Amino acid sequence: MQYSKIEGIDKPVARLVLGTMIINSNELEKSFKLLDEAVELGYTTFDTAHGYQSEWPIGQWMESRKAREKVVIITKGAHPSRDRKRVTPFDITADLHDSLARLKTDYIDLYLLHRDDTDLPVGPIVEILNEHYRAGKIRAFGGSNWTHERIQEANDYAKAHGLVPFIASSPHYSLAEQVEEPWAPGCIAISGPNETKAREWYENNQMPVFAYSSLARGFFSGRITREVYEKSKETIDQACLTAYCHEQNFKRLDRVFKLAEEKGVSVPQIALAYILNQKMNVFPIVGAANREEMKSNLEVLDIKLTSEELSWLNLER
Repeated sequence: MQYSKIEGIDKPVARLVLGTMIINSNELEKSFKLLDEAVELGYTTFDTAHGYQSEWPIGQWMESRKAREKVVIITKGAHPSRDRKRVTPFDITADLHDSLARLKTDYIDLYLLHRDDTDLPVGPIVEILNEHYRAGKIRAFGGSNWTHERIQEANDYAKAHGLVPFIASSPHYSLAEQVEEPWAPGCIAISGPNETKAREWYENNQMPVFAYSSLARGFFSGRITREVYEKSKETIDQACLTAYCHEQNFKRLDRVFKLAEEKGVSVPQIALAYILNQKMNVFPIVGAANREEMKSNLEVLDIKLTSEELSWLNLER
């Protein structure tokens, strides 16, 4: 594993972040085993959210293993409900306190707002996050599914008022272009030809990008091909079908298969290497069902792709 230092977080942050949507209380023994193996392999940074089922078992695991100071916890709050948007000081505070209780901890290493509400000014949002920062409940904070323009606006406000700024962002980023939003409105992506300015902004300021759906919800798992797509639609993740199973991405997938064969590596390894070889400061969030998948993902850290290969994979050549 490779590690980086991120401002505000007093522990090394693993370059590959373990997505934990597979972790749940109904399979506690299996979940504990996966978390144990993850830490053994160097996966010390976990991504979860108030809206996931994994906060409870992660909290139980950390308590059982006395592992709180060995891991970096990223969790998210302020996701909209069926009733309303929830990016308010009240909802941010309520979700944070829920997450602290579920995770059985008194602080979150990196707290991300799961969505934005562009109808609201950034000031009160930055103010409440700073309040929790000063209280020691969060060590650092940022936005998930926030545009780079809104993050810049928030950080301009923070600078003008002597406050701590957003230090991280978690948009969708992968080789695949997000053609349609995979879930409810507000899913921000920085992939594809329409998001060049966003990527340039991240390149220039080197803000850490925690890239969710880094394998495009299984599109680059190696199990999806043009040949099997029509026959296997019922088994493909619905978000993958909606957002990524489109012709421009199948063209990219064709090239991933070809390059993977040439280099003697797997399809997901090439797709992850594409992310890690960018000029941005990217931390892919990767899910894994077992030790073998986690080990395979680690091998990606040693795969180097040339600028020509990166451009070719992304249909730029």
